[in-house]
Amino acid sequence: MKRINLIITILLFMTTAKAQDKTTENPFFSPYRTPFEVPDFKKIKPEHYQPAYEKGMVEQRAAIEKIVSNKEKPTFKNTIEALENSGVLLNKVENVFSNQTSANTNKELQEIAKNLSPIMSKHSDDIMLNAKLFEQIKSVYKDRNNLAPDANDKNKTFNLNLEQKKLVEEIYKSFVRSGANVTENKKEELRAINKELSLLALQFGENTLKGDNNWKHFIASEKELAGIPQSIKDAMALDAKNAGQEGKWLVTLHKSSWIPVLQYAQNRALREKVYTAWMNRGNTGDEFDNNSNAAKIASLRVKKANLLGYKTWADYILEDNMAKTPEAANELLMNLWNRSLPIAKQEVAEMQKMIDAEGGNFKLTSWDWWYYSEKVRKAKYDLDEEELRPYFELNNVRKGLFEVIGNLYHIKFIERKDIPTPHPDALAFEVQESNGKHIGILFMDFHPRDSKRSGAWMSSYRKQSYKEGEMVTPIITNVLNFTKPTADKPALLTFEEVETMYHEIGHGLHGLLSNSTYNKLSGTAVPRDFVELPSQVMEHWAGEPEVLKMYAKHYITGEVIPDALMKKLQDSRKFNQGFMTTEYLAAAILDLKWHTLTTSELQNPADFEKKAMDEIGLIDEILPRYKSGYFNHIFSGGYSAGYYAYIWAAVLDADAFQAFKETGDIFNPEKAKLFREQVLSKGGTDDPMILYKNFRGQEPTIDALLENRGLN
Repeated sequence: MKRINLIITILLFMTTAKAQDKTTENPFFSPYRTPFEVPDFKKIKPEHYQPAYEKGMVEQRAAIEKIVSNKEKPTFKNTIEALENSGVLLNKVENVFSNQTSANTNKELQEIAKNLSPIMSKHSDDIMLNAKLFEQIKSVYKDRNNLAPDANDKNKTFNLNLEQKKLVEEIYKSFVRSGANVTENKKEELRAINKELSLLALQFGENTLKGDNNWKHFIASEKELAGIPQSIKDAMALDAKNAGQEGKWLVTLHKSSWIPVLQYAQNRALREKVYTAWMNRGNTGDEFDNNSNAAKIASLRVKKANLLGYKTWADYILEDNMAKTPEAANELLMNLWNRSLPIAKQEVAEMQKMIDAEGGNFKLTSWDWWYYSEKVRKAKYDLDEEELRPYFELNNVRKGLFEVIGNLYHIKFIERKDIPTPHPDALAFEVQESNGKHIGILFMDFHPRDSKRSGAWMSSYRKQSYKEGEMVTPIITNVLNFTKPTADKPALLTFEEVETMYHEIGHGLHGLLSNSTYNKLSGTAVPRDFVELPSQVMEHWAGEPEVLKMYAKHYITGEVIPDALMKKLQDSRKFNQGFMTTEYLAAAILDLKWHTLTTSELQNPADFEKKAMDEIGLIDEILPRYKSGYFNHIFSGGYSAGYYAYIWAAVLDADAFQAFKETGDIFNPEKAKLFREQVLSKGGTDDPMILYKNFRGQEPTIDALLENRGLN
């Protein structure tokens, strides 16, 4: 008996020791032993996430309990700051997990996400609907104008500073908007809605990714590819070879694959097939269909908005944005709609004239637009986009971009091979002030793969903040889906891809150059219709002649882009803007239509879309940029009732760049310094219009936007 007990004791000891070893081994449970404490991606395994989430939730619950059990008078320090500093481990693991599931996912991570979604929804609700905690927050909020940071410290007589007051207001507002004021029985209903919404949004995004990856069209005869440039065909052949179909050509739903087919393929049936596949994503009636998910999400949002005291989801969302109301957002959209649609109709007539002249016995359709607009551009401006590609080699574009930023903000980017990256394809750069002071880390991940969702975005693995007076430096990522290199050519970009790189680095700068005390207010923690200003304003530099000469160099000869070709690009900048603006506006209006629903009755997405587009008079030749079945921005991302933000911010960015142009120097040091100090560094520490006026000296006007797009 003693021997058996001894064996059991030894086994228990070994099991406990093994468990402790596993705990010790979990990279999330201790500081990363890497330069600048960048996540140790090589050591982080799927099995580490769930235990880290669980421990993080336990730690945050304990921190919350400490706040609510404190018998002292609620103060900024013991309530607001304590809440802001809770959840350190949870933020640490969430930042890695959410980024990896977007840019480097797999079945294992997707299963973990499904399991965690309802758990995290409940954890969040347990905090946001905690009545005792809210009462303490409300107490501080009511006293915020005459409250010292710590009322219990007799030596502190000064009031809260602007950022501290803003943090109080934002935390109070987030609790109210999460349902802290609703009755107890409604809180349970709210919990159920939040849980279901979290799972539906996850499923929507997963279906979109799987649907994108599932569609592949192999082409056996090169004759079918007539008109497509050789560089594109080489990339298609390489994709087919990598997919096990050597000797064929592969078209996928990655943007760098399907757009060239639509632009150049003479085979109209091929264009129709590819375009239809793209536009029907999530509307295929198969396992990846998103119609039901979209309808349920919209319905639940109506119910949630009503529970919180709002007429519609858009009223709820926009209250917290610059627009404030759906009516204000819709007014801007319809103003631009009425200017852009007539121009789009002129573009249709121009292309139809070309079709007729060629003897084509058909009416222009949506899958013809890209092909014939490219032909019209070539005829009008003698510009073929393929002429530009050799001058837009990815690394040259990136180096030129870094030079532009250096000229504006006096910072530099140093590639670091010793820093772990989120994926082997990603590059790591240390960002420094001109004097060598460390600012942060930037990852850049350029090319599509099955584990990465489509599109382009910026995110953070660690946001900038201060801890005990010391700067916590940011770790930022730019994720893109650009044209891949081929066996004999480097990655040669389109000008649209160049602009996308500039756009995402603008978001990156918003995160990197942040100088806020609190995580909740730092970097991109601003209203949706302001967050696109730093990104969109950067696009203006990409096409400026003096900037083009910095990066547009022939990948073989090193020759700077010729003046004649650069002039063609400049002359064509307003080309096709009727289409570009109209297809965007159609999607933004569709978003608002979904989110100004006043009924929770389930809608049929196809019927709903048709009715919405018929009401505004969208022409048959144009479809919305995003249709409901794959509109990740609004059904899986953070842009519900907010897709209008891109055009709202476009008014700001055009006006902001005009401020530089007015000085005669697009690198004007005073304007750049003001933009960095008043916009990029401030995060959400002040009202965005105040920040903008601090930079510009006045409110923005729509004039520069109309001029840029030829809509005036």
